[in-house]
Parts: sequence; C-alpha cells; structure tokens
Amino acid sequence: MPTEATPLSAAAGARRTPETLTGSGAVLRTLEHLGITDVFGLPGGAIIPFYDELMASTTIRHILVRHEQGAGHAAEGYASASGKVGVAIATSGPGATNLVTAIADAYMDSVPFIAITGQVFSTLMGTDAFQEADIVGITMPITKHSFLVTKPEDIPATLAAAHLIATTGRPGPVLVDITKDAQQMSAPYVWPPKIDLPGYRPVTKAHGKQIAAAAQLLSESQRPVLYVGGGVIRSGATAELLRFAEATGAPVVTTLMARGAFPDSHPQHLGMPGMHGTVPAVLGLQDSDLIIALGARFDDRVTGKADEFAPNAKVVHVDIDPAEISKIRFADVPIVGDAREVLGDLLDAWGGIAVEDRASTAEWWAKLEQLKADFPLGYAEPTDGLLAPQAIIKRIGELTGPEGVFASGVGQHQMWSAQFIKYERPNAWLNSGGAGTMGYSVPAAMGAKVAEPDRVVWAIDGDGCFQMTNQELATCVINDIPIKVAIINNSSLGMVRQWQTLFYDGRHSFTDLQTGHGTRRVPDFVKLADAYGALGIRVERADQVDAAIQLALETNDRPVVIDFVVSRDSMVWPMVPQGVSNSSIEYAQALAPTWDDEDADMTGETA
Repeated sequence: MPTEATPLSAAAGARRTPETLTGSGAVLRTLEHLGITDVFGLPGGAIIPFYDELMASTTIRHILVRHEQGAGHAAEGYASASGKVGVAIATSGPGATNLVTAIADAYMDSVPFIAITGQVFSTLMGTDAFQEADIVGITMPITKHSFLVTKPEDIPATLAAAHLIATTGRPGPVLVDITKDAQQMSAPYVWPPKIDLPGYRPVTKAHGKQIAAAAQLLSESQRPVLYVGGGVIRSGATAELLRFAEATGAPVVTTLMARGAFPDSHPQHLGMPGMHGTVPAVLGLQDSDLIIALGARFDDRVTGKADEFAPNAKVVHVDIDPAEISKIRFADVPIVGDAREVLGDLLDAWGGIAVEDRASTAEWWAKLEQLKADFPLGYAEPTDGLLAPQAIIKRIGELTGPEGVFASGVGQHQMWSAQFIKYERPNAWLNSGGAGTMGYSVPAAMGAKVAEPDRVVWAIDGDGCFQMTNQELATCVINDIPIKVAIINNSSLGMVRQWQTLFYDGRHSFTDLQTGHGTRRVPDFVKLADAYGALGIRVERADQVDAAIQLALETNDRPVVIDFVVSRDSMVWPMVPQGVSNSSIEYAQALAPTWDDEDADMTGETA
C-alpha cells in the first residue's frame, strides 16, 4: 500500500487501496473526517472496543462524564453554544437508556446531536443478554432517525448519514447503535462513503408565490407581529431577521428558545411571549391582525388556549419542517423553507412593494409603546427579608455582559433568567424549552464551555435541578472546565410550589427540599462544592451579591458554585394561567391589564 509520501499513479486517476480497519477504528476515523473534535461519554462493556481506539486519538478530546445523561446534555450545550454538532457516547443497556432524556430534550429543541451507543454481540440480540436494550426501538420516536450497525463496513456511511441528518433540515438527534462484534471485526475503510437516504430531501428554498403572498399580507397589515422561534437561531438567520425587521418596521417577539435571536435592546423588540412573557409581547400577539411565525411552532406555552389565541390574526408560517405548519394554528400562507433563505426572499419581495402601498402601523406602535411604558418587567421585593432572585439574576447578566453564555435549569429560575438577563446575540441563552428537563443546566454549561472556552459560561440552576446532575462538577474540575454555577436556592421545587400556592390553595405537597434558609441544609452546597474541588460561596445578604459574582468572574482555575439563598415566596410574573386565553394575563398576582381597543387605554385591574 502506498504511504502518504508516495505519489499515486496518474494513470486513470488511480486510487489508494482501501485501508483495513476494525469497526472501532472506522468509528474513530469517520468522526475525524466529519470534523468532530470533542465528545462526551462513559465507557462500558459493549463500547470498550471503541474506547480502546479512542485512547490513542490525538485529534478528538474525550470528556469522561459521571453519568450518561450528563454526556447527552453536555453534547446539547456544546451544540447550542457553537452551532456545531454535539456527540455523546455510551454503552449498551442502562448506559444507552441513561441518554434517553437528553435525546428527547434535543429532539424537542432541534439540537444537532449524535448519540453513539454500544450494543451486545449481534448473535446475542433478542436473547435478553446482559445489558441488552433495544435502544433503536426506544429512541425511534425521539430521534430524527436511529441506526443499528452490525457490520464494520457499514460504519462510515452510517455515521456520515447520521451527521447529515442531524445537521440539515430541522436539526435534531440521531442515534447510531453499533454491536460489539461490528466494532471488533475488520473491513476495508472507504471514504468518502456513499450516503443513501431515499426520501430525505429537506426543502430550504421556499416557493416564490408563497413569498409574494406573505409580503402582500404584510403590506396590508396594520397590526403585524414577527413571532420568532428557535428555528431562526438554528438556521443562523439572526442577521437576516434584523434586516427584515428594520425594513418592515414590524414589532418582534422572541420565544424562550429564541432569546437572543433579536437584540433585547432594539426598540422594535417587545420581549418574550407566552405563559411568563412580557405584557407587550403577549397582548401584542393577541391583538395582532397578522402573525409572521419564523421557525416557531405555536407551542401551548406561547398560545395559551389555542382556539382563543390571536383570534383576528392571519398567519404566515415559515418552517423548515412541513409537519409543523398548520399543526396547531392554520396557516393562511404556509412557507416551507430555511428561515435564513426565506427571510432573504421576503426582504426582496417587501422591497418590491411601493411605500405608498404599505399600510400604516403608526397607531399600532402607539398602542405597543403605551404597553411597554405601562407594563415594564419588574418584581416585588420579598417581605421575608430574604434576597430577591430576580435581582441576583439581573446582576449576573449585567456584570457578565452580553458575550457570556447562560445555561439555565428548569423552573422559576429559568423564567427569571429568560426575563431579566438581556440577550444581544444568538447562542448566549441555553435551556431546555420543549421537554423542560431538570438537570440540564450544569452539564449543558460544561459542554458550552468546552465549545466556547474563551467565553464566561454560567449555569443558573435551582436547588432542585442542581441536585440531579451536580456530579458533573467532578468532570469540570478534572478536565479544567471552569464554569460558574449560580444556585437560586429557595429550598423548594419553586415552580411547582408557585402553582400549589396559586391553584391548590397553598397546599405545598412535597415541594420542600430543606436546602435553604432556616432548614437543615441537606446538602450544604458550599461544602459540596468544596468536596468536588470547586470554589463554594454562600450569599445571604444583598451587599454580598456583587462581590460574589465578581469573585466568580475572576476565578478561572476551577468551577465556582454560589449558593444564593433567596425567598421561597418569590413568584414569576407576568403569568397566563394554563388553559385560558392569553388575554387573561396577570401582571402580578390578582392584577391584570385591560386594553380598551377604542382608545388604547391600558389600566391595571384586579383580576
């Protein structure tokens, strides 16, 4: 076989004789060809052959996690912070099933993610062999596709197909399950492989007639809103969105998954819509006459009671996934295509409409500006003398700045982080939106820091969420991944407690975690941080907040964990109760805005 220094014969484009590799060697070589530089995983019996190969790699960094769920969320955080594909590796059986939560999470939030799992010998499949689980069958509903590989010669094409599927069209997770004998046996390694995916043809370019129809509707609209979802970030369309919004003058709302897709500081931004959205965003959508939905899926947390959502609005729905269009809300103009390409086409079409043929939105903006003035985001100081969580999160954002990355857990602290940190760029806000996975924050922040080592990365977590995946602090310490962790410690499962307070007559059933003020502090988060080799800090007074955040920002030789002891009575407002119209939004408890359509008079009224 010719060496790299040996010139190949020019005759008839002579090719090298394919190198023979084990299946494990083929996995490693293929990942290298695909440009993968970082993976997260935990070895076990069925994946040992690959780990034996991986040990010698000089191009791929492997981060050994403490739990496979941590590997999955780390891969998600890596992908969401960088736009690259994340990779997680696990063994068969329980190793693979421990990845399921992260896979489902990535599926809901359209995160490009490849899960590689070992499987028992092909000759043992179906016998209930030790650590056997049908992970392909288990994950089929929560992946874009799941592959089973039983022959080493199939590995390059399968992994290449997995990468293509995960990163094109609507991004998402793909699982590749490889039997142990396929890893051990050898076959000629052929690259590039032939990828055969019949029927997989994502549409990126929209139909011209639909583009023209959308531009025409916008020109006729007096109360338009651009409803921006996470698809705009996944497609890399934020620059195009900014140009389109400024050209049209339409107000913009950014969903939980789209925070940072449009700058918070921009005067056309109304904020986040939905259950805990801003009053201008929620009521702006509700009273609009045209919604242009861009990479958004009309999630129930945005629409409230779906059949009462924006009752007078026509809908232009842009999505790369045709299954989303008209799934929940009928689209008057359905547009299948990539958000970046569609926005470029829409901008061109808008430019072709004469200025005098465009309806005025001056009156609409007057109403929206009044809403913004009357109902800014705010919070009430706790009456129990403890810290306000909103103030802490706001200071984290202010002292870190817009170049930071903020990964949150799920619950009250998630909503406060979405509300009170100002996002000026995409990929700065990471969270579990669709699945609402507690335990996401710490491993996602870890993955984000691996992907973006020069950025400050915060995990803003709850005391409940933190206890689900805090073992990954060990991973961070050993691998020199200096994330900052802010525990918003209200000593309870805060969002559940809020619902119990509001809708279950204050019966706080099994939501007390005994971690905060006046409790046994099980565990003591500062001692826990110290045990892991991280810097632990406790903050209980307002005059300690800034100093603790600054110390965390200055500490880059290890992770930092700050235990912010806050009031358990603080609630997330505004709020639309589940199952009612968004018109029923409450600005604070028992205080709801009302809007007289005739004179645009906004007032606070007891609900």
